[in-house]
Amino acid sequence: MKRFLIALALALPACGFQPVYAPGGSASFASGNITVTEIPGRSGYMLRRALQQELAAGLPNLSTTATLEVKVSDSLTRLQFKPDGAASRSSYTAGASYVLSGENINIVGSSDAETSFSVPDQPYGDISAQTNASDRVMRVLAGRIVDDLRLQLAAKN
Repeated sequence: MKRFLIALALALPACGFQPVYAPGGSASFASGNITVTEIPGRSGYMLRRALQQELAAGLPNLSTTATLEVKVSDSLTRLQFKPDGAASRSSYTAGASYVLSGENINIVGSSDAETSFSVPDQPYGDISAQTNASDRVMRVLAGRIVDDLRLQLAAKN
């Protein structure tokens, strides 16, 4: 088994193997001429990643390089409770303010998104449901931000 692994390790670089998540690998998102600055936290990471995916197609009337800075805030609200006091329905909301700046461009805006979910009985199920809701809200928020940017840039034509 050791010999097989050694042979495999020697053969992979020769065949052009490149790790997917290596810098510059195929898993990195090309957001064209728009750079999305880092957003702190797990929610920020998910929002930045969703923005990079949305912006990969580019924006209308934007041919120069630009930087998108986003500040995000999110919260979890318990909406309904069971007779024993445990939550049965929750809402996850997020809001973002953003600035797209470049050579001849400066667009400022804000957007928000919300989703609700049923809280499972199991404690780890609740954590999983919260994480899933956060991811969904960040994808929706990214779509709304990019849609707003497209509308504002199309109106400048």
